[in-house]
Amino acid sequence: MTERPEELPLAGITVVSIEQAVAAPFATRQLADLGARVIKVERPGEGDFARRYDTTVHGESSYFVWLNRSKESVTLDLKSDAGRTVLGQLLAEADVFVQNLAPGAAARLGLGAEALAERFPSLVLCSVSGYGSSGPWAERKAYDLLMQCQTGLVSLTGNEHGSARVGVSIADIAAGMYAYTGILTALFTRATTGIARAVEVSLFEALAEWVSQPAYYTRHGGTQPPRIGTQHATIAPYGAYTAADGKEVLLTVQNEREWAALCERFLQRPDLVEDQRFATTSDRVAHRAELNAVLAARFAELGSQDATKLLDAIGIANAGVNDIGDFLDHPVLQARGRWQDIQIPGGTMVPALLPPVDLTGTAPRMGAVPAVGEHTERILGGLGYAQAEIDRLRAEHVI
Repeated sequence: MTERPEELPLAGITVVSIEQAVAAPFATRQLADLGARVIKVERPGEGDFARRYDTTVHGESSYFVWLNRSKESVTLDLKSDAGRTVLGQLLAEADVFVQNLAPGAAARLGLGAEALAERFPSLVLCSVSGYGSSGPWAERKAYDLLMQCQTGLVSLTGNEHGSARVGVSIADIAAGMYAYTGILTALFTRATTGIARAVEVSLFEALAEWVSQPAYYTRHGGTQPPRIGTQHATIAPYGAYTAADGKEVLLTVQNEREWAALCERFLQRPDLVEDQRFATTSDRVAHRAELNAVLAARFAELGSQDATKLLDAIGIANAGVNDIGDFLDHPVLQARGRWQDIQIPGGTMVPALLPPVDLTGTAPRMGAVPAVGEHTERILGGLGYAQAEIDRLRAEHVI
């Protein structure tokens, strides 16, 4: 059961967001989950282009349904004077403004950080860009897979046959998370000091942080970690092995105590504990091929369920290698009640995952996903526009 928005931690906070695609919508949806009023500004007619990424969720985009629950949608032509006037009225009443417009677009619309800070000194401004607002690549377009390439992430994923993209929009998600936490920090700072500080996040720098460990490894080791599929580049054994029934089981050994237990009770090879090829994690990585041969032979003798039970009994972390269908039916999600229905445009209810952070005594808002411009008339009415004025703006294609 979700709580009413006024009972949630961010009740009373209003966010206006000119957002599209993934990064900014991911940040603002999390604010909405916590009770903030999020007003999503979309193009008249077509709206956020992420609405058309696919049509798999009862005609709606899987991306858009994931990222936009609990928001209000208002359509505005920001190239028109009337549209910018309405936006200014919204910002005058807002606490947070988020934008991830194309490079240079915010400044051309008079929505740059300096201009807005002068007009609305108590407004927390958040800009999500590709490569930052300065520097030689500030004007370049940036999308998730481009960031995976530029940070070297795709050179770390895949296997010996070639590189691969990470299967989710990881750069967008990283940037959205940093935007979300940056906004929360800025709101806290404003509450404690009275100063509204601007927040800037780039997709490139967000993902750069996430590849810092292989960056350290490469800088100081002379070579980058290899691509080895489901194996771990710097820890062994840590990877997936095929059991006798054809299913894969992934296991990991994190210390020498676990290694000894694996040798003695799972591999049934106590002699390997004293084998200098496998004495330390670094030794096991250096002799990965020999180690994998031993593990593969043992897994070939066991069914996946038997292997998992034995590893559990020994205290070795392990997991079956699921596909998305397996994940959807995961017993942890079912037992912990992590699926909750939300409404999408047209009134259909679909299951959505609760936010991963639980706050004691509160439940997240799990509101409907808005249709394009669904709340335009109500929002304009709240700003004092009469119905005749709203009709005129619609006739002029401002909304």
